[in-house]
Amino acid sequence: MHNASPSPILLTMRPAILDPLFASVSTLAGVGPKLADLLAKLLSRESADDTRVIDLLFHAPSNVIDRRNRPGIALAAPGAIVTIQGRVDRHQPPPAGNRSAPYRVFLHDETGELALTFFRAKGDWLSKALPVDEEVLVSGKVDWFNGRASMVHPDFMVKLSEAENLPLVEAVYPMTAGLSPKVLRRAIEGGLSKLPVFPEWIDETLKTRQGFGDVASSFRELHDPRDSADIDPQAPARRRLAYDEFLAGQLSLALVRQRLRKVAGQPIRARGDIAAKILSQLPFSLTASQSAAVKDILTDMAGEDRMLRLLQGDVGAGKTLVALMAMATAVEAGGQAVLMAPTEILARQHFATISKLAKAVGLTVEVLTGRTKGKERREIEERVASGEAQIVIGTHALFQDSVSYKNLVLAVVDEQHRFGVHQRLRLTAKGITPHMLVMTATPIPRTLVLAAFGDMDVSKLTEKPAGRKPIQTVTIPTERIGDIVERLRAALKDGKKAYWICPLVEETEESDLMSAEERHAVLSQMLGANIGLIHGRMNGPEKDAAMLAFKSGETRLLVATTVVEVGVDVPDATIMVIEHAERFGLAQLHQLRGRVGRGDEASTCILLYKGPLSENGRARLSILRDSEDGFLIAEEDLKLRGEGELLGTRQSGTPGFRIASLEAHADLLEIARKDAAYVIERDPELTGPRGESLRTLLYLHRRDEAIRFLHAG
Repeated sequence: MHNASPSPILLTMRPAILDPLFASVSTLAGVGPKLADLLAKLLSRESADDTRVIDLLFHAPSNVIDRRNRPGIALAAPGAIVTIQGRVDRHQPPPAGNRSAPYRVFLHDETGELALTFFRAKGDWLSKALPVDEEVLVSGKVDWFNGRASMVHPDFMVKLSEAENLPLVEAVYPMTAGLSPKVLRRAIEGGLSKLPVFPEWIDETLKTRQGFGDVASSFRELHDPRDSADIDPQAPARRRLAYDEFLAGQLSLALVRQRLRKVAGQPIRARGDIAAKILSQLPFSLTASQSAAVKDILTDMAGEDRMLRLLQGDVGAGKTLVALMAMATAVEAGGQAVLMAPTEILARQHFATISKLAKAVGLTVEVLTGRTKGKERREIEERVASGEAQIVIGTHALFQDSVSYKNLVLAVVDEQHRFGVHQRLRLTAKGITPHMLVMTATPIPRTLVLAAFGDMDVSKLTEKPAGRKPIQTVTIPTERIGDIVERLRAALKDGKKAYWICPLVEETEESDLMSAEERHAVLSQMLGANIGLIHGRMNGPEKDAAMLAFKSGETRLLVATTVVEVGVDVPDATIMVIEHAERFGLAQLHQLRGRVGRGDEASTCILLYKGPLSENGRARLSILRDSEDGFLIAEEDLKLRGEGELLGTRQSGTPGFRIASLEAHADLLEIARKDAAYVIERDPELTGPRGESLRTLLYLHRRDEAIRFLHAG
């Protein structure tokens, strides 16, 4: 290994400086297998082995308890954490034979009397800890009953003579069942002692301008808040770590983009005859933003670089048509195009929509999903390989090894958040390097686009297609469910179609099943009609059958958990009832609502909520009531809920930020984006002095997959 040029393998190894932080949490003193499992659960890691010291350090406190608040007994606010100094008056053990009665110790200060209440107190430790006539400090939450103050199981009790042992300010962390704050604190302290001195990866001028400390001291400060200002997202330690997190994210996206772009695109230039034919088949013309998006896409495809474009459209903004125009152009230039949908139902729906138009202009379209088997599958694969199939629609089965394309030039991916950066790279690694158009119906606020899709250009569809009627949205408390059922009865009698959406109650399937099945049984009984049902435990064919029956009008009311959200098209459905609307995210409610109002009849969406609503809950439902603009709703949703939930699950390749918050630190995201672009421009392989330090940053934030691409091609 003494040759002068470093081998690529060495460059992709984690720097040794980070080894202590990437040791398993079980290497910390006092962390046995049981605790390691609890920590894995708390830190949302797969297993205890995969839970590293660094994950503990990123577990930021969510609050502080300030025990400096000493109002005196009589002035202690109900429910507040206070520290009381008082003299012990008497002990009142529970009466003999009644184990369930509490043990009480009474103490007083100059303002009044306080009862310390203990359940199941064993032995005489209380009389030792709180001797009569002794001056003591107790700290905990005060409750008032019938005008008497009580503190149940104080957090701390010390004799005044030993008062320096009382921690005055402590960090409060998000917890999981079975874990005690003390034990967690000890583990975190063990983790903090492992922090090395990091090389600085931030530019000095930026560091000074932002008032950032170094990395290690920022971690220490994060876990040592002295008052509530230190918990604030704008506290210096938080801002520094948030910047690092954004920089690592932006840098890895920039590396990915560089890698995806490096592969030469196939310039596609077509006259646009087929596209023009498709347009002449339509009963309406394209909206202004549809035309602009088509223009952007065709310009991209005609260029030398591969297209990487995100097409954002609100529910029902006509994305499929834009995609079809792009696919028609690809076919006209002699290539093939694929459209990949996240689910079987959706793929078959796209096929139904597209094949009508395609047939009329002479394009051959195939559909290929996991359910296409045997002879039928072989035949389709042959037509794809020979190039006879010009447009192929399907699920991720499109990219299995058995499928080879004659000349794939365009891949359209529907619902990006199920198809993250990794999947895009995986295709590239397979040598499948088509132009990429990614569509999403989830309007995403600008900051989030930067954070999650920084490697893509963006087009937005903002208007609704012609002929769509507005949807009237009303909020109604659950108590009035009977009125709703009556309205439904009249509407069904009138030949209308309706959805009834039930929430997933818990994560467990049982309860999900319960809620939808129960509701289905109750409604069937009340309405005496044939009602459809769809929930998560049904298999694909069962769901399809229920959907078809609803589409054909055999059933006119469909009870479902949220499977319908991603786009099943039943144009004549005009009523949407959403039960427990307060449990859904705004973006999700907006998506669901978009399932009605697709035909030419006016539609209604009824949001049933269980009161009393919190301030936040009320605000959310009223945004929905007042607006149909998905982008505005998404911005508001971000303000109210944060980004983690907005894009659905964590594992979807979206950045689940641990310290940074998109709305609190949007200014830092902008800087990090510019900084990452600057670095990649100057030092694309990250081999310079700052590049080396930035590699450490990428590893620290588990973004090392990006490093692998540095030498992978």
